[in-house]
Parts: sequence; structure tokens; C-alpha cells
Amino acid sequence: MPKILIVDDDPAFCSLLRTFLQKNNFQTQEVHSGKECIKAIYEETFDIVLTDFRLPDLDGIELLKNIKKKFFHMPVIIMTSYANIRTAVKAMQLGAFEYVTKPINPDEILISINNALEEKPNTSTAQAEKPKAATSTFTFVQGKSLGAVSVQKHIELVAPTNLSVIIQGESGTGKEYVSRMIHQKSLRKDRPFVALDCGALSDELAGSELFGHVKGAFTGAVHDKTGVFEAADGGTLFLDEIGNLSYEIQVKLLRAIQESMIRKVGSTQDVPVDARLIVATNDHLDVAARNGHFREDLYHRLNEFQIRVPALRERKEDIPLFAEYFLETSNKELRKNVTGFSHEVKERMMEYYWPGNIRELKNVIRRSVLLATSEHITQDTLPAEIITPATQSIFEDQPKVANPDLKAAQERTERALIEETLKKVRYNKSKAAKMLNIDRKTLYNKLRLYDIDI
Repeated sequence: MPKILIVDDDPAFCSLLRTFLQKNNFQTQEVHSGKECIKAIYEETFDIVLTDFRLPDLDGIELLKNIKKKFFHMPVIIMTSYANIRTAVKAMQLGAFEYVTKPINPDEILISINNALEEKPNTSTAQAEKPKAATSTFTFVQGKSLGAVSVQKHIELVAPTNLSVIIQGESGTGKEYVSRMIHQKSLRKDRPFVALDCGALSDELAGSELFGHVKGAFTGAVHDKTGVFEAADGGTLFLDEIGNLSYEIQVKLLRAIQESMIRKVGSTQDVPVDARLIVATNDHLDVAARNGHFREDLYHRLNEFQIRVPALRERKEDIPLFAEYFLETSNKELRKNVTGFSHEVKERMMEYYWPGNIRELKNVIRRSVLLATSEHITQDTLPAEIITPATQSIFEDQPKVANPDLKAAQERTERALIEETLKKVRYNKSKAAKMLNIDRKTLYNKLRLYDIDI
């Protein structure tokens, strides 16, 4: 029986949720703060965490980061009464399985829990089995927009080769689907396709997940473990959010790619591997490499071919195509028979900015199908942010200041000078401070003041 940890400081809500979940054959345990949650998951085994976003000691993002550092595969569903697009996108990027709003719809939360449990890998096995080759049942919806056609052409071009590929695009644009299509059309299609999300891996966990470990390598390593490199031998390895890997792990990754050899954590033996590497990022790795946040040699080794996946707002003519596909799949999943969308819903979908991209569209349609009471999805089933979208997207530039005063002009000049100096010294902060005739502490204060990210 799956065991769920409920994290919420409202005893009445916990009681209602506990009763509902137990009626649906789940074990539950309740805690009322972020610290109690972290203590509980270290002491006991849970299949999933349901947590409120606003807790007395930690917010949902902070708690999510803490959970993912040690328990990367633990599905986390965040619940909140304060729906916010920016926070939802951030939570999904950090590895939250779902972000749902209160009051909780019982059927909706049950579907989210079951989906999370289905996708959770079995980490209790003594030794990881090699994944089977990707099957021909994989479905890839190709858009009709210029951006979608360009992506498809690049897939066709690079797939038959053994080139490493960087797939760049915002969270939720379908980067893993693109990587799977490359694999499906490659000469390795009958060999394994293995995917790993590097978004929240600690150094210890990243080394183990990538290269495997031997029994006794560290506390908790009670069995040998096969890493994803070895599991993907002969096939394709997809590393999502590769920019989040630490410098130490980047060094080991570069060695593995260059020498086609890995060394398990705690071992002294090298193991030969042959895996084609496809990586994805929602950042610009070239900029990160220039800024010293990503190894330049690793970037150039990976950058044998690059594909940019456009955001959904850049390919709006594809929205109806994806919407129809997700309607069909949601009907099958939820055993419903919704046949289409009302005129108002079609208009709202075309007007909305879709910060969560295709993933957000899929979730919205699945939720609407669940709530639909007629043969068409109507406007009352859509989330509030789609019915009345904000006037300015979180992705748009901030409005320019009208008639700036002298102080504002001086600040802009100072910021520009600091940025230019940093570029000249290749982001060496000690050299930059010396050239600017200020100490390092003053430079750090100004970097924070002007929100200069290096």
C-alpha cells in the first residue's frame, strides 16, 4: 500500500485529506512544518510527498530543494491557496511533479498521485536493470509552424549520426521528446534510451546516478548500482538540465565522454561504455561557459550539433494541434468523452502566454476534461490566469523608466561599466575590482544591487 506524507499546518485540512486518501487505499502520515517533513523522510520511507506551499518555517520551493538534494526520485506535489504562475514554473523546473491549487479537487489530486506513483522509478531493487530499448509506440506530435518544421528537419539531419547534441529551450517545450525522436531515427533505435534529470542532483547523488556505485561506497550504499551511462551502453543517454551539474561532476563527465570509460563511485576499475549523448538546458550554455559557470571544454565537446526548441508562444499556430491531441489522451486516461472546445476557450488558449509551454497546456486540458460537464470544454473549467491573464508576462522586459533622474542615469552608467569590465577580465572578480579601483566587497555589493548574474 503506497505511503503518502502530508505536510500542512492546517489540522482540519490534514484530517480531510487523510480520510480521503485512506478511503482510496493509501497509508498516510502527517507533519505540520518543513523541518518535520525533512526529519520524517530521513527516518521513514514514503512513496510521495503532498505539501502546502506556505509552511510556518519553509516555503514550498525551499522544502522542494531540500527534498530533492537527497531524495531525487521522490515525487513532490505542491498544494497552495495562492496560485502564482512564476512560482508554479519555478517549482516544476526544480522537480515538483505537480502544482495544484486549493480548494483541492478530490478527483484531480487522486489522478496526480496515481500519475506520480506510475512515473516513480523503483529504487528499492538491489541492482538497476538495463532499460529496454525504446519501443515504436512512442508518440511525437509534430507541429506545422515554421519553428516546428525547422526542429523536425534538424532531427532528420542529425539522427543518423553519432554527434552529441545540445537541445536548448524553455522548461516544458518538449526537449525530451525531441531527444527521443533523435534516438528513434538513429542507428541505435533498437538499443536503450535512458533519460536523467540533472536539475536537483547533489554531487554524491549525481556521481552515483551517472556512473553507478559499488556496495559500501558511502552511507546507504548497501548494494551495487548501475549508473545511467552503463545502462545506456550501445544506445542513447539523455541528460536534462545539464547546466546544474557541479564543476566536479562536469570534470568526470568530460572524462567519460572523451575516453568512453566510466568509474563507479567507490571503485578503482574503469568500465568501457558506448553511449551517444544528448543534453538539454533551458539556459544558454555558451554564456554560462563564458561566465565561468560551466566548463568551456565540456561545452565544446557537447556542442557538436545544437537544436533550439521554440516556446509555445512563438508557435501559436500549433496550439490547436496540441490541444486536440491532449484532449484525446485525456479522454482515454479519465474515461471521458469530451469532443471539443467552446469558441471562448479557443480564443483564451490563443491569447494566453503559456509560460509553462506544452507541459502547461497538457495539464490545463487534462484538468478541464476532468471538470467538464458537457461535450465541450467551456471557459469555467479553465484556470483563472488563463481567463484573465496578467497584462504583462513574467518573461517580458520590465517597462522602461520615464524621465529618469540624475541618480538613475548614474546607476545605469555604473552598471554598464561594471558589466563591460567583467567581460574584459573574463569575469575574474578580483581583476575587475582592481580595474574599477574598488575592493572586492564593494564589487559584490554592487553586483547584488544591480542584480548582475555572473
